[in-house]
Amino acid sequence: MGWKLKKTVVMVGMMGAGKTAVGTNLAKRLAVPFLDSDEEIEKAADRTIAEIFSRDGEAFFRRKEAQVISRLLESEQCILSTGGGAYLSEDNRAAIADKGVAVWLKADIDLLWNRVRHKTTRPLLNTGNPEKTLRDIYDARVPYYEKCDLQVQALPRYSIDQMTDAVIDALLTRPDVLEKD
Repeated sequence: MGWKLKKTVVMVGMMGAGKTAVGTNLAKRLAVPFLDSDEEIEKAADRTIAEIFSRDGEAFFRRKEAQVISRLLESEQCILSTGGGAYLSEDNRAAIADKGVAVWLKADIDLLWNRVRHKTTRPLLNTGNPEKTLRDIYDARVPYYEKCDLQVQALPRYSIDQMTDAVIDALLTRPDVLEKD
């Protein structure tokens, strides 16, 4: 069975929610490109996100992130994974609403902590108490994530394929975004 993707699907959520894994799988299933805004920022800057944060600061990173997301939304329809903080920007939310559809992978704090606690690639968690930092970030971001067009609950028992199925089911409620060929 074929699919017709009419708008870019933007994966939104916290670090560890599964945006890259589910997004990659979703792109394969729908036979469209998968793009990751963080990877595109790293390519453009020729530095890692962590290096950008430490050298140039978060404000500089957020400006670059907005430029990259805007550019990627202008390309062909795709699955676009964004960094966890991207959706907090009103400009990014407006650009996504104009050119795509935002899908929040809604994972609870315990699931997120289990997934990110052993990773060293999360600059925002380089603090004395990373679990508390994650909870604080989560509490600050959820009100923004709740503005997403679609929400898909992530559960610990779900495989990547099951999460992808759930995202497809959510997208099929929007015939302006996705339909079966």
